[in-house]
Amino acid sequence: MDISLSRRTRWGPRPRRGRAVRRNLTAYGFLCAALVCFAVFSWYPIVREVILSFQKTNFVGNTKWVGLKNFHRIFQDPSFSAAWKNTAIFTLLALVCGYVVPFVTALLLNELRHARGYLRFVVYLPVMLPPAVSVLLFKWFYNPGPGLFNEILRFVHLPTLAWLDSGKTALISLVIVATWTNMGSGTLIYLAALQTVPAELYEAAELDGAGLIRRIRHITIPQTKLILLVMLLLQIIATMQVFIEPFLLTGGGPDNATVSVVYLMYQYAFNFNNYGSGGALGLMLMLVLVIFSAVYLRLSRDDHDGRAARV
Repeated sequence: MDISLSRRTRWGPRPRRGRAVRRNLTAYGFLCAALVCFAVFSWYPIVREVILSFQKTNFVGNTKWVGLKNFHRIFQDPSFSAAWKNTAIFTLLALVCGYVVPFVTALLLNELRHARGYLRFVVYLPVMLPPAVSVLLFKWFYNPGPGLFNEILRFVHLPTLAWLDSGKTALISLVIVATWTNMGSGTLIYLAALQTVPAELYEAAELDGAGLIRRIRHITIPQTKLILLVMLLLQIIATMQVFIEPFLLTGGGPDNATVSVVYLMYQYAFNFNNYGSGGALGLMLMLVLVIFSAVYLRLSRDDHDGRAARV
């Protein structure tokens, strides 16, 4: 009897473990497929870029290791400082427009009682268009002659602007395009977050006489703080990699007023046939984003831990 119990105790869990493995085999299969996709399309390109930044190659002839010469060359390029300056300014302007405008739009849609579904579709419509189509559409809007925006200015008797041909307005013109193209996704994400806020909180605030601004400040923002922080990080990462707007609208001009880091990387690789310097610039951008993300997440975690400790 003791031997039977001992054998049952020793060998009993194994069939259950085997059934658990077979039951989760499909999940493991999907997980392995996802890991393979990440390895091939994300991790390998990152490793390849790190190696490429220390090489000189055109992918046709021989490859030579050049050490830090690629980094030395891009530091000497006058466009290098302009690219980082323009990228930083574009990111700040995009935060003012592309981060705030979708949240305000989501607040307005959340307050509506009629035609909410139709307006959601209208707001999300630009996201469904190919980015190149949206950018080329705005290129016609910005046309200094018969463009839509200048026609509107003429109609209200205001002076017309050289939207893309002036260093004073070219960068903000790109910000407007990027905001219109991408605000639909952010608006729907914010709107989904607003749906999770308990209605009882708003009802209690209204009974206390709180107005719209106070309800947003003391209820909406605290209740959606997590998604606001995540979207802020994603917004900064995305805007620092701006490429399609300067590529299709201005070509980095006028006078390098709209050249971005990613656009300069493209020029090194495909216009100057210098893939090593392009890889070095891409590595620098990746390190800046990694450091910023790590510091941002650490500060966010410290803030969350501090609030939890006070509670």
